[in-house]
Amino acid sequence: MMTEKMMIRSLGNEPPLLADGRRAPDKREVSLRWLSGTFLTGITSSVLMGVALFAALDGRQQLAIPAEAFASINTHEDSAVTRGGRLIAPAIAAKPSDRAIMEVSTVVHDGDKEIVRRQPFSHVKMRLAANHVATEDYPDFDALAIFAADEAQPAPAARTGAIYGSDVESEVSLKTVPFPTGKSDFQAAPGMTLDEVEENVRSNGSALTDGATQVAALYYVDPQRFSNEDNDVDLTSGLSARVLEQNMTVSAPESITPQTEEFADDIVPARQDVTIVKALMDSGYPEPQAKMLSANLAPPLGSDELAKGDVLRVGIIQKGEQAKLIRASVYRGTRHLVTIALDDKSRFVEASEPPRLDAIATAFDDNSLSVPAGQNLPRVYDGIYRAALSYGMTKDMTALIIKLLAANVDFQAQLRPTDFLEAFFSVADSSGRATPNSELLYVNARFGDTVTRFYRFQDVDGNVDYFDQDGKSIRQFLLRNPVPNGIFKSGFGMRRHPILGFARMHTGVDWAAPRGTPIIATGNGTVEKAGWDSGGYGNQTIVRHANGYESSYNHQSAIAKGIVPGAKVRQGQVIGWVGTTGESTGPHLHYEMIVNGTKVDPLRIRLPGGKSLAGEALAKFQDERKRIDTLLNNQPVDQVASK
Repeated sequence: MMTEKMMIRSLGNEPPLLADGRRAPDKREVSLRWLSGTFLTGITSSVLMGVALFAALDGRQQLAIPAEAFASINTHEDSAVTRGGRLIAPAIAAKPSDRAIMEVSTVVHDGDKEIVRRQPFSHVKMRLAANHVATEDYPDFDALAIFAADEAQPAPAARTGAIYGSDVESEVSLKTVPFPTGKSDFQAAPGMTLDEVEENVRSNGSALTDGATQVAALYYVDPQRFSNEDNDVDLTSGLSARVLEQNMTVSAPESITPQTEEFADDIVPARQDVTIVKALMDSGYPEPQAKMLSANLAPPLGSDELAKGDVLRVGIIQKGEQAKLIRASVYRGTRHLVTIALDDKSRFVEASEPPRLDAIATAFDDNSLSVPAGQNLPRVYDGIYRAALSYGMTKDMTALIIKLLAANVDFQAQLRPTDFLEAFFSVADSSGRATPNSELLYVNARFGDTVTRFYRFQDVDGNVDYFDQDGKSIRQFLLRNPVPNGIFKSGFGMRRHPILGFARMHTGVDWAAPRGTPIIATGNGTVEKAGWDSGGYGNQTIVRHANGYESSYNHQSAIAKGIVPGAKVRQGQVIGWVGTTGESTGPHLHYEMIVNGTKVDPLRIRLPGGKSLAGEALAKFQDERKRIDTLLNNQPVDQVASK
């Protein structure tokens, strides 16, 4: 055990020795130095971490990569993201199938006749996130205008009609009459014997040519019976043997789908002296791909830089959202300098110049499209209008697409890089631009994970509407909000009445909006009541819909002209204006929904879909849908947005 004396003896009891006459440090001074050092160390560490984080983000405003951006990353092993690489997909070059003009036979009913004619149609596939430039001004976003806008209807003489199953060379007029099942005015001729058939063929043999279809019905006659030394008729001339090499397989043509591999060229013009890596990265290619292509292109080119006026042409194999680089060429002006391409061992080697593209000469035109960074993407509404107008669609046709998609798409949301719109519509000529009489036949839209596909169909009465692949109307039966610009204020259920002061059942939903805000009908129907209600609802309009549904609009400042009992209204039509008449504390719309005489919650009740085709109408629609799908090589959709 160590005693106090032993402790003093081991440590000493003399004061510490100080050199140069310095005094012993004050403990308070030591604490101040430690505090200052700790504080400066913390500030320095924070600054360094902030600089490192900013450099890592490279100006991006979000830490996590959105799911749609991650889904579009090229997952091919040759394009694997390495440490330090940027997790963005390469720029998707324009595919040859983005726009096509085709001549299609259509049939229009005119009384008891059917007129078949050839008509040009435009089939476009629009990647909405590209920098499309609208050819004309379009209306600003207005939720009310989306539902209340009138749909332009072409004149009956300019109607597109239905897709005809066969091609015609010119306009044909057909008249269908019932087949006579009873007594016929035509005399039945007796059947021909084989000898008579043979004699008929020999006598008309001089009029027949190789492959003539007139003899196709004579399959039951031995063709050798018509052979002779003069060889006046040779029915076997159209027959030939096809010899195939060994170990060779002949496959059927493959239909084009979104997952079909397609080749595309991406043109990258150099507007100033720039390195190959920077030119590619500025065009959206990830750094690993840019460095890989530059490393293989620099040796045969003799430099890793592009001069002002050079054009870099990149060949890409595309499959869905994935893109693989397989070839690269450099042009000085329009003169070819060098080309490299992948060989069988996936190595880049020098290659001959690929077939010349007109895009090389027009590379510096300011009309090329590219996909901007995610944070710079416009709203869905603007993206649809800009793309549609740049592809030749009219403002009325685009407004119709907006209206038909309104139930499933948030137009004020930001576009995603994968958002896509496909349309098929009639045009006037091979220029591919729609006219006021053009009609929209088909739309396939993908926004995020939601796919909406619908087809145009004209019934026997001449009414035109749009249906999904099962024949259900794409339009909602009833809208849940009759004031698109309104703010939800009070729901359905028990609540304390603001005027009466006691608990009372609130049998509707309140939507607040400034006085005079338009109110639209939530569905097609007939006005049952329009006028003053003495029970506290003020100016009230009740519309009767199909299948026992009614909608009630209350506290209106005024009722629209023409809204009287018995009047027909359509979904989206303005029927009145927001007010505060009756027992009301402020301008709002008290909206009620009544089903079989019982008031229900408009926001919670499961509404039926729009009208569905049945019977003969459904069969005709399915035939029309199949013809359109065959023309466009459509595949069944995995998911269709529910209403």
